[in-house]
Amino acid sequence: MLEPFYPKEMVESAYEIPYEHLYENGIRGVIFDIDNTLVCHGAPADKRALSLFAHFRKIGMKTCLLSNNKKPRVASFAAQVDSPYLYKGGKPSVKGYQKAMEIMGTSNIATIFVGDQLFTDIYGANRAGIYSYLVKPVNPKEEIQIVLKRYLEKPVLFFYHRRKQRRKT
Repeated sequence: MLEPFYPKEMVESAYEIPYEHLYENGIRGVIFDIDNTLVCHGAPADKRALSLFAHFRKIGMKTCLLSNNKKPRVASFAAQVDSPYLYKGGKPSVKGYQKAMEIMGTSNIATIFVGDQLFTDIYGANRAGIYSYLVKPVNPKEEIQIVLKRYLEKPVLFFYHRRKQRRKT
């Protein structure tokens, strides 16, 4: 029942995912959420983000930013990291994920998604058949509507972790 909201993997940060290993294993594109996934909400690209996207270009990995935010925010960040983007992405609708893959020239089996929210980011990626990574929010201070979503995410994550533990034994 809750499985559509479960990430395929949960990691501390978008910056610790083994992208080179994924590339060696056939992943050719990464779709990213921006706010609280790569940087604090509304913040410009920092050194880590700039370095990460430069690394993607070096290894030949395609990227696309998919955000529900407005064009000025998304376009500004995208220009800094030199990545294609989609604003007002309509997550969790599958359309934005499909458009991002079209932009990158990848398929759902050659693409991963990285985001910080279960009910928009992860749910949408899972519905699109994309391998999903849930990261911890960069900054715990969030807008009230996100804080409310985090309370709803807690029981889902409880059952996600419980299921994961059961599979280990």
